[in-house]
Amino acid sequence: MSVIGIDTSNYTTSIAYFDGVGGVNCSKLLPVKQGELGLRQSDAVFAHIKSLPELSGRLFSHVQAKDITAVGVSTRPRSLEGSYMPCFMVGYSHAKMLADSLKVPLIEVSHQQGHVAASLWSAGHLELMDEAHLAWHLSGGTTELLLVEPDGRNVRCTKIGGTTDISAGQLIDRTGQLLELPFPSGKHIDALSKDAAMKETFKVKCNNMEFSLSGVQNKVQQFHAAHGIPAETAAYALRCVAKAVYLASEQALKTYPRLRIVFSGGVASNSMLRQVIAPLNPIFSEPQYSTDNAMGVAVLASRYQE
Repeated sequence: MSVIGIDTSNYTTSIAYFDGVGGVNCSKLLPVKQGELGLRQSDAVFAHIKSLPELSGRLFSHVQAKDITAVGVSTRPRSLEGSYMPCFMVGYSHAKMLADSLKVPLIEVSHQQGHVAASLWSAGHLELMDEAHLAWHLSGGTTELLLVEPDGRNVRCTKIGGTTDISAGQLIDRTGQLLELPFPSGKHIDALSKDAAMKETFKVKCNNMEFSLSGVQNKVQQFHAAHGIPAETAAYALRCVAKAVYLASEQALKTYPRLRIVFSGGVASNSMLRQVIAPLNPIFSEPQYSTDNAMGVAVLASRYQE
């Protein structure tokens, strides 16, 4: 069976094809002007409206519509009452029209559930979709530690920890703005940090698997003012994030000692984070499936067809 997945997040337009084993994801970052931190929802909606037909045309140039048995789409950020973001309605309208024209089921999931599925699939651990596990959703707008439990063909995500204020992605993007890097800044901060030599870090306090990153932003600004070396500032910010995530993960694994811990979201593609977390035996997806993508949505749509 072959399915289509669509995801129109606040950062990326994406559409994917999945045949039950493998597939392809076509995506495009939303355009953000230099020096700005993200887009207004109205601008994000317009960008998705422009990008999605181009991406679907690219995908269907080598995918046969007659083979499609379902269309999956993310319709909200999280699977919670009141979770809503207008940009996801672009994906929904495109997916609804596609499903109706092909006369196949439309499967609605959340963006967060898609991230979990994409991470597990790309890491070769889809069996965890049917087992309880821990998962970090580390993105531009979210830094949540989740207890993930099976929920039929999908999963149920319960927040048990994470940041109490700004997200890891926001801290990284604000650091990128400080260093005059493009938005989103994750991959640029990652690359820049590899040239750093200093090891200075501000220790973030972590209690009951929760921590605050707003104070770290001030520390990053102070560090940059004192040293003025972009690579060192980038590494300083990443070390602070990685250490905080490590501490919360360590606490979680003491509370849930038999569960594996999985990382999803754009920040989870960061190489320093992966190095710091490595002693906890985590599961990381391939970097291209850590960032926003429609592959996880397609994987979920495929599971609903089983």
